[in-house]
Amino acid sequence: MDMLIALSALPARPAAPAGFRLRKPIGPEHDLVAAWVARCFSPAWASEARAALANRPASLFVATCGEPAELRGFCGYDATARGFVGPIGVQGDARGQGLGAALLLACLHDMRATGYGYAVAGAVGAPGFFRRVAGAIDIPGSTPGLYAGLLRAPPAAP
Repeated sequence: MDMLIALSALPARPAAPAGFRLRKPIGPEHDLVAAWVARCFSPAWASEARAALANRPASLFVATCGEPAELRGFCGYDATARGFVGPIGVQGDARGQGLGAALLLACLHDMRATGYGYAVAGAVGAPGFFRRVAGAIDIPGSTPGLYAGLLRAPPAAP
C-alpha cells in the first residue's frame, strides 16, 4: 500500500538523537553507502540509494555515529519516482531512539523546500510509523502501484 503525506502539515524537523549526526553523503562516500545499504538491507534498496545519490543535489540522508563515523541509517527521496520518499532503514541496534523519524522528517522537509506539496511513501511496510511521524494516510487501490511487474532476482540455482 502507498501512503500520502501532506508536506504543508509536517511537524518541526527534530534534531538528530544524541550521539547521531544526519547529513547527505558527499561523492567519495557514495559507493560505501550503497554497499552498506545492500549488505544491511537489500540490493533493491541499494539501487534506490544509488538513484537518490545521483540526483543533484543528492536526495539521500544518512545517520552516522562515532568517530570514525559508522553508518546506522538512511532515507532517500526521488529514488523510485519523483515525489516518492523512501526507502528508509535503520540498523537494529540503533532502532527505538527516534533515528528513523529524524531521517524521514529530514527528507520530507527537504522535499518541501524543493517545492513539493505532497510526498508518496510507496509499498509501505510499517504504516503506523508513517502515520505517527508524518501524518500519512492510505492511498486506496495503490497496491501494487508503481511496483507492478518489478524485476526480482531469480532464485539461486540448486
